[in-house]
Amino acid sequence: MGAKRVWSTTGVVALTGALLLTSAPTASADYVRDQQWVLDAYKMDATWALTQGEGVTVAVVDSGVDGSHPDLTGQVLQGKDFTGGGNAQEDVAGHGTGMASLIAGHGHGAGNNAGMVGLAPKAKILPLRVLQNKDDNFEDDAWAEAVRYAVDHGAKVINLSLSGGRGSRTLTNGREAIAYAQAHDVVVVAAAGNDGGVSINEPAALPGVVSVGAVDNEGNLWDKSNTGEGLTLVAPGVEIVSANTNRSDGYSLDNGTSDATAYVSAAAALVRAKYPDLTAGQVINRLIKSASFLDHKGLKAPDDEYGYGILRPNKALTMNIPAGPKKNPLGQMSSSSSTSSQSSKGTGSSAKAKKRFSSGSFLVLAGGIAVVVVIGAIAFVVIRSRRNGGNGGSGPGGGSPQHPTYPPAQQPYPNSAPNQGYPTPPGQSPQHPNPYAQQPPHQGQ
Repeated sequence: MGAKRVWSTTGVVALTGALLLTSAPTASADYVRDQQWVLDAYKMDATWALTQGEGVTVAVVDSGVDGSHPDLTGQVLQGKDFTGGGNAQEDVAGHGTGMASLIAGHGHGAGNNAGMVGLAPKAKILPLRVLQNKDDNFEDDAWAEAVRYAVDHGAKVINLSLSGGRGSRTLTNGREAIAYAQAHDVVVVAAAGNDGGVSINEPAALPGVVSVGAVDNEGNLWDKSNTGEGLTLVAPGVEIVSANTNRSDGYSLDNGTSDATAYVSAAAALVRAKYPDLTAGQVINRLIKSASFLDHKGLKAPDDEYGYGILRPNKALTMNIPAGPKKNPLGQMSSSSSTSSQSSKGTGSSAKAKKRFSSGSFLVLAGGIAVVVVIGAIAFVVIRSRRNGGNGGSGPGGGSPQHPTYPPAQQPYPNSAPNQGYPTPPGQSPQHPNPYAQQPPHQGQ
């Protein structure tokens, strides 16, 4: 069963918090590059010297991807439309193009020094269109069929920047599709949701799926990011610039767990490119083991708000992390899933059964919903409020997935090192250290 999603500019502006709109002239592409604070925070120049995601295909199950955007030319495969006819490279909504740009954008101009660059600029994007217009219904069978298609057409990572609303559940076909991907060694990454609630939405809450929340450029949890048991990682998801061919200047500004999910998918592509012999479970293990709580003191992984920590692509590639077991540390979907899951995140004997959800599958794009503004008309006002425990209402569902049996529980991480010469991200005062400094965490090993 599908349900219609409400998508309005008013709702988006309310979602993003303080955002000043001015009558400034249209921004230049170089200005667009300058606003990508994530690239500096993650020291991506050093990371790209190791790999840029060559040879890895990332499936973007979304609203389509416009491969004609100058920052995505040559990166987007033909893909397939699952909405009943159309072109997978047509993106009326603009969301899928934005997610693709965060994963595999390569920029444009002389030396590709202008425009959007994703974390894995040499990965390929397989666009799988499950939404045409912003008011279309979402159907489980559409995105489930797209997931199966991705597996059968060589995707090694599947990005699901969509989420079930509060109380929704993934129907059998969706569960079977996730199980199919896991059985075929594919990393599945999904958004935790933008309800500000205390449970992770499905499909992110399903066993074995990397569930992703959002943080800002100081490493603080975004106040609309869903939290709860079973959250895997958090990644940048506040004041994120992305490609959008529906805007006159070709770009938009987003907040949401969608963007954070795209960054985790890109990091998974980098790991798969550098370590092609690792299984999907071992790739997830590296992402988990290399994450850090940075300057958040007193947390123990897995934490309900930060999971195993903030994504760190460079450390996922460079830390000395044993490959570990081949199985997925987050559990495994049963291929015979029916109305309730027979497995949960984690495989310990104390694992609890998933909570049952109310009927109906209400899928929404989990943020990264374009705040449709001209980049030059934006005064970046960064949301800096820290999470107030339990903020936001709890939906009737979300599941209660257990934690991985490996890696071992990590100890609280040390404070982040001072800013080591990285450019100060937009909206961040110079006196604040860069919270994404790439020092090794204490792994308790």
